[in-house]
Amino acid sequence: MGQIKVEHNVGGIEGLCVITPTVHGDKRGYFSETYNFREMSEEGIDITFVQDNQSSSTKGVLRGLHFQINFPQTKLVRTIRGSVYDVAVDFRKGSKTFGKYFGIELSEENHKQLFIPKNFAHGFIVLSDLAEFCYKCDDYWHPNDEGGIIWNDPDINIAWPDVGCELIMSDKDKRLPTLKELMNS
Repeated sequence: MGQIKVEHNVGGIEGLCVITPTVHGDKRGYFSETYNFREMSEEGIDITFVQDNQSSSTKGVLRGLHFQINFPQTKLVRTIRGSVYDVAVDFRKGSKTFGKYFGIELSEENHKQLFIPKNFAHGFIVLSDLAEFCYKCDDYWHPNDEGGIIWNDPDINIAWPDVGCELIMSDKDKRLPTLKELMNS
């Protein structure tokens, strides 16, 4: 027991958690229990995950800010190689922190994970030459249910780190609306 440490309500945003697993290391390398349903449940994170995803991206790739519209997903995200600056934006209608974001570096060195409840927009930018990003979801991906908010929305004002190169984004991500435009549509 006690293999994970959970910091609840990070950035003052209810439900958003930073999870740091215990890492056991020696000259051979390390071992870490990255997910334990029992311990997570004891911390108030009682979620059944149904899908694991993994992506690989090069430095300067910015993915997001994404969400599913009618089938929102809870996510548990981490980086297993390299480092990313990960961002979650509160998109919950009626939330006291609606439109507020929290950002954190997730890396293979710090082993931190971000628990993101349903109805958050999510994205990240790759800080290292290469990053492998993994996440668990509590609902399946529905290809016709994708939504998003533009990465540089002036009202959200995310302090993305300077990665020292031109950003690389999909055409779809470059055309996403602002939060205000989305709410008025």
